[in-house]
Parts: sequence; C-alpha cells; structure tokens
Amino acid sequence: MGLADIAAGLSTTTEQAEQGVASVDATDRDLADALDRFADDLPCAPAAAAAVAQAYVGGAAVDAAGHDAGLAPITAAKALHRLGFAGLSPVSATGERVLEDHLAGRVSRADARGLLSVSDAEFALATYVATHDPIDGARDVVEGALAADRTASVAKRDALDAAMPDGDP
Repeated sequence: MGLADIAAGLSTTTEQAEQGVASVDATDRDLADALDRFADDLPCAPAAAAAVAQAYVGGAAVDAAGHDAGLAPITAAKALHRLGFAGLSPVSATGERVLEDHLAGRVSRADARGLLSVSDAEFALATYVATHDPIDGARDVVEGALAADRTASVAKRDALDAAMPDGDP
C-alpha cells in the first residue's frame, strides 16, 4: 500500500486564513511622532506609549516600563495592548470565557471576579483587553520605528563578535 492509497478519500474541511503581506515602515522616524496618528485611540499620550513600548521591547516588565514612562502599570498594559502586543490579559483562556459571560450579562461582576480569583485592577485590565481591540496598523508602526534600534543592536553585536579572538575559551 502506497501513500496514494492511504491518502485516497482524504479531504480538507477548513481553509487557511488569508494573512496578507506584512509591511513594516523602517524609516528613521521617532516612535512618539509615528504614534501621533493614533492619539485618540491610546489610553495615554503618544510619547508615553512610545516610551512604554521601547522599554517593553528592550526587556522591561510592564510595570517597570510604565513607571519609566510616568504611567501606572495598568495604563502601560493598556497602551501595549492597543499597540498590538499580545499576552497582556491577566486571565487565562477559560477566564476569558467567564469574562465574556460577564460582559454579556449572564454573570454578575462579583461572581465573575470571584470565579477568576483576580484583584480589582486585574479584572479591570482583563475587561479592557476584552473590550478594546489592538489599533489597526499600530503594531506595524511600532515595529518599523524600532527596527532601526534593532539594526543598531545587531551591528554592535556583530562588531563585538568580530573583535573577539577565535578559538576555544
């Protein structure tokens, strides 16, 4: 029996989602200026959102990135979510279903919060993430504006690598 015999009668039942072509604007542009067009949709000033994004991409935790930008940690998390960063909801996938039930009016706030075992601030952030989608195009702007920083980091790494002697340590 060959592969053709094994595959006979198989068919696909779903199709792959069309993702389109990703575009990144890698021009040398200040991130805060690039975020100005999203000012009405951000939970803070574009300059603060830019500072949070730069710190977060640089490896800072959300709360530290917020403090560095002069924002409360929850506002920093909201800004990062609106800019397209994933994984900022403090609840699990199951918790998101409980939150959906609360938002649809099937579960009270007190019951939902009790089921989720989260603080008031975490519940507020989870609700914000569930009710506010990332801003269309914002992630591309952030990636484009920060691409120059990453390119500079790669150049520094390569220069350091070239300066190191070859051989075993």
